[in-house]
Amino acid sequence: MTQGSTLASYSGRDRKLDGRRTVVLIVDAQNAEISQEVRAQHPEFHEQVRTRALPNMRRLIDGARRHGAEIVYTVIESLTRDGRDRSLDHKLSNIHIPRGSPLASVIDEVAPAQDDIILPKTSSGVFNSTNIDYVLRNLGAENVVVAGFLTDQCVDMAIRDGADRGYYMVCATDACASYSQERHEGALRAFAGYCRLQQVDEVLADFESRD
Repeated sequence: MTQGSTLASYSGRDRKLDGRRTVVLIVDAQNAEISQEVRAQHPEFHEQVRTRALPNMRRLIDGARRHGAEIVYTVIESLTRDGRDRSLDHKLSNIHIPRGSPLASVIDEVAPAQDDIILPKTSSGVFNSTNIDYVLRNLGAENVVVAGFLTDQCVDMAIRDGADRGYYMVCATDACASYSQERHEGALRAFAGYCRLQQVDEVLADFESRD
């Protein structure tokens, strides 16, 4: 097969989303990210989370669910109370949310439904410290729409790792946030080659056009 015919068999990053083959991945939208400490240290982030990211995340979850998509959450949470199971990076960075801590719970505004999946993790990359790949395959997922925090850390890792594992990745850009708008926008530029960048309205329109 020639190179030209190979390329012609792909449509680029403009796939329409079949809800039955799509997972919305909500990354680390947990109480730790809206704590008083984070609010004091990163007021711009807190404002973006409250006024933009969470409302758009809620719309994404509700809209995608109506089209049959699965909603999967990740949260930073150790498997132990003392965090001995954490990655070396989390230990060196002093990142520790004990098992069962309220800080590990998903933020109320985007809380999971009764039968949604929640995966605790102890690294930046959900594909590195959870069985998410196994779960996505079992769910029949081909498309993964990512939203959450932080755009330039855990969201970035999810996008890149998911793309490398063969999933069609979409970043819902206005349902993500980082500690500054500059960091948020820089991350989108950096991982744009691994996914489709769309606002929530655009993502939901792709579901609509499939029906």
